[in-house]
Amino acid sequence: MSGPDLTGKHVAITGGARGIGAATARALAGCGARISIGDLDADLAAGTAAAIAEAGGTAEALKLDVTDRDSFEAFLATAEAGLGPLDVLINNAGIMPTGAFLDESDAVTDRQIDINIRGVVLGSKLAGRRFVDRGAGQIVNIASMAGISAFPGVAVYCATKHAVVGLGSALRQELEPHGVVVTTVAPSFVNTELIAGMTPNWLTRKLGLIEPETVAAAIARAIDRRRAGVRVVPALGGNIVRTLMPLPENVRNALSNSLGLQAATSNFDPAVRAAYRARTETTPDQR
Repeated sequence: MSGPDLTGKHVAITGGARGIGAATARALAGCGARISIGDLDADLAAGTAAAIAEAGGTAEALKLDVTDRDSFEAFLATAEAGLGPLDVLINNAGIMPTGAFLDESDAVTDRQIDINIRGVVLGSKLAGRRFVDRGAGQIVNIASMAGISAFPGVAVYCATKHAVVGLGSALRQELEPHGVVVTTVAPSFVNTELIAGMTPNWLTRKLGLIEPETVAAAIARAIDRRRAGVRVVPALGGNIVRTLMPLPENVRNALSNSLGLQAATSNFDPAVRAAYRARTETTPDQR
């Protein structure tokens, strides 16, 4: 079976300079898509775009703050001026602060809500209007397995990802009649800076720890086949979560704890995680 063919498609990716976003940019460019990378780190985004160009792909890098409407509108307008009408928006930008909920500052809580929820809502709204006007397009929102289950130590992150899953399910019903596909991708633990300092146990490594390229490949297939709805990556992890969810909550929590899943998200090495926290838990003007 041949791989995805995205020749001629213009795809914009938020948070595309690193991690899942960068892996997705490389994968989609390799499938023939034209890529607009949006990121707060304009220099890193430019490096990602340059690497794609060196490999024979087409990519541009643009500064983007997903929490700012003017910035997001300018990103989409500039992207379309440079590479043509947009076919797909991937709302990938997100952060995952860790630690006890009661110790989390209001500023860090607000930062997660602004990026993980408001940024996705804003991007979906701005791109969705373009797509409805044209009668075609696809919105891909990156959620998490934490959006269909729950883990201690990342309570607000879980809440934001549950919101992304709910948003996608509702938008699918609203926008499908207008020719717009809405896809929600829910990865498990992905080997990026997002989980820096985490010590996955044997079960997490066996069933759910994946590389960003695995997520990127799933996104490419979803775009190529216009797959809507929630897509869990890897599929095995999704099957396990769906098996556990019907159980009573106390039984589910006890089983999760006995398997060491709760400890995986509760115990992060703060020293290893320091650089990620410094980069993600402050607003742009504080950096």
